[in-house]
Amino acid sequence: MSDSSRDTAEGAGWGAAELGEYKRLMPHHVEKISWLDPRMLWAARNGVLASWLGDPTGGTRSRWVAQRAAAGAPADKVIRRDDPDRFSFLVVGDTGEGDDSQYAVVPGLLKTGQDTRFAVIASDVIYPVGSADDYATKFFRPYQDYQAPIYAIPGNHDWYEDLGAFMRVFCDDTPPPAPEPAPRRFSRAWLRSLLWHRPRETDGESLAQARQLRSAAAQRAVQPGPYWAIDAGPVRIVGIDTGLLGTIDAEQGRWLREVSKDPRPKILITGRPLYVDGEHRPCAIEGGGTVDEIVRDPAHRYVAAIGGDIHNYQRYPVKVAGRTVQYVVAGGGGAFMHATHTIPRVDVGDVTEKDFRCYPLRGDSLAFYSRLYGRRLRMRRFFTLTEAQAAAVVAERLGIPLTRAQGRTPRITWRIRLVAALLGAGRRPDRTARFRLPVRKIYTQLFSPGSATYSPPFFKCFLRLDVTPETVRLRCYAATGNRAQEVDPPVEDDITIPLN
Repeated sequence: MSDSSRDTAEGAGWGAAELGEYKRLMPHHVEKISWLDPRMLWAARNGVLASWLGDPTGGTRSRWVAQRAAAGAPADKVIRRDDPDRFSFLVVGDTGEGDDSQYAVVPGLLKTGQDTRFAVIASDVIYPVGSADDYATKFFRPYQDYQAPIYAIPGNHDWYEDLGAFMRVFCDDTPPPAPEPAPRRFSRAWLRSLLWHRPRETDGESLAQARQLRSAAAQRAVQPGPYWAIDAGPVRIVGIDTGLLGTIDAEQGRWLREVSKDPRPKILITGRPLYVDGEHRPCAIEGGGTVDEIVRDPAHRYVAAIGGDIHNYQRYPVKVAGRTVQYVVAGGGGAFMHATHTIPRVDVGDVTEKDFRCYPLRGDSLAFYSRLYGRRLRMRRFFTLTEAQAAAVVAERLGIPLTRAQGRTPRITWRIRLVAALLGAGRRPDRTARFRLPVRKIYTQLFSPGSATYSPPFFKCFLRLDVTPETVRLRCYAATGNRAQEVDPPVEDDITIPLN
């Protein structure tokens, strides 16, 4: 087994290394997404409009679901497979930027997943706005050699064009449902409808041709809607659609409560994680209650809840009613990297720093961002930290030991501490910062790494889950873009979850 980032800096992808083979999979022309581009922000405006003027996704989703039911989709939205009691599947989140960061994941995913029965994409299949025309290079092409079905739950970006392309691709070419009734003039809904982003009339004209890249019978997957359950071997996998704003409507909430009554052990796949960045985000259900209340109910037998949306890996083993539920963030499948060094010292849901796992390691995240800012601001000498310096200052600020052994711990200077503070490196909750800056998340939006980083290490990841009647073994595999990690993808986390 190759070194991981917890073993060596080389295992993290640092240093001179041979570039991976992923470039051969990519199209000649790659659209480079930049969230600094005003045109991109305008196209993705629906999330802001929904938060200001009311979120229409519940009604739209209900119309999609009703149309699928009328077309013959199972009323309980359960996909019943013939998997054996021992099988494996993949989970990969937030995939669809269509650039180096997505394609760098593919070689390791294909190698590690060649014997898996299916895969699930958890959130944001397509960036920036879920257009049908983007599926050729951001879904069908990268996964054309994965010889098994791929199911998906949508993320907020898939909803920026009212989920039309997602439903066409994953739900048997479902046509758009009838629009909602015209809102009353000069109401908030009327104003929202005037400003709402909608797909181009010609969007999807090349979709039929793109489908040929994944046209084998073994690759075919038709799901009953944007949320579903899969009965596979001894487990039930439940996928929920959290829409634009990270909540679920009352109709989906009723379905979730009902489908969770099945006696099988369950794994939840959600568009938004329930524990993330040291915080508990239980996911509200319209009309009352939360998704996490359903997960925590011992009668429902959930053993894990895996969410996308945040572009890294995190795991929180939370003790619930005498058992442990593994809450996982798995959004590192292809979009720009969200920082982990901004995560404070973990103390949430009885999970402490000792129990918490993340990838990339906080020090690697800080080193990555210091290089990015040094390059973008043309202040490389000031901003750039080595991976050893970054790891040392994060350990100091959080009061934690170094995660991987270093030959010699570097001296931490005022410059290193200042750079760490400016880039939002986490701080122990029992210490007061000398000055406070609103940089914990803002700077990751100010300079999107996806628009600035096209060379390794990318710090991407995917999950493999091996199911038996007694356990589920969950492993997080790294993808850096270097050939060494393609040939032998390193395991960044490995946990065996009991099912009884």
